[in-house]
Amino acid sequence: MDGLASKPLWQEELKIAIGAATDAGNLIRSGFSVRSKDVEDKKNTSDLVTETDVKSEELVFSRIRTAFPSHVLIGEESSVSSGPDALTDEPTWMCDPLDGTTNFVHSYPNVCVSIALVVKKQVVVGVVYNPITEELFTATKGSGAFLNGRPIRCSGAQDMKRALLATEIGVTRDETTFHAVFLRISKLVQAMQSVRCTGSCALNLCSVASGRIDAFYEIGFGGCWDVAAGALIVSEAGGALIDPAGGPFGLMSRRVLAGTPAIVPQVSAILAACPTSEHEPPAPASS
Repeated sequence: MDGLASKPLWQEELKIAIGAATDAGNLIRSGFSVRSKDVEDKKNTSDLVTETDVKSEELVFSRIRTAFPSHVLIGEESSVSSGPDALTDEPTWMCDPLDGTTNFVHSYPNVCVSIALVVKKQVVVGVVYNPITEELFTATKGSGAFLNGRPIRCSGAQDMKRALLATEIGVTRDETTFHAVFLRISKLVQAMQSVRCTGSCALNLCSVASGRIDAFYEIGFGGCWDVAAGALIVSEAGGALIDPAGGPFGLMSRRVLAGTPAIVPQVSAILAACPTSEHEPPAPASS
């Protein structure tokens, strides 16, 4: 057992993360059914940001700063950089204060708060909370994954033809990216039972962890805050995580493929043969 896993279950950090996610979730819930939301478009994409995104992140980081004033904070709405150089060995919290903003704007109930603690570049605490369905997914390194306090496991699916896939269309709308995205989906749907696009990277990962989805991939999501918590939850639920092209999963790469250990390599073999556009993050050189 490594030094990170030997710390007693990371319970203090988990408690703070759950409290922050719950408080932020209450904020999201209070604005969820409001039809007139304060919405802005992020530059050059169809991605959206609302006042609730900003207030939720402020709330989460306020709770974390109070408890752990020396820790580093990386958030979707406040971070200048989420590239590889943004992550050091220092204890670092990653937060998506409202994953599924477009869903939130349309009052579609697939929204969540995602909070993770990363130490020595390894995720040790992960919390994903959907305040509309009141589902709380949690994990600490080496201690399993849970939904509302009950253990969860990946589906164990092995047959691609019977496997359910999740992915996202993404927010980039240039023609080459558009064709690359739909080529991947086309190739995979021919080999699998069906596909779902529900609008939240973090909740897609939790769906893998809880056995609702057999595999999920996405290339070009917003940043590490989208995947950090969900990646730990998948891993602790017995799932596999790699780069879509087959190499190791990179927390800062904006690329992920997660699923059952049997399905993941089969999905990766198809994805590796599909091109990415110049506007999508490329596979790491080692893949």
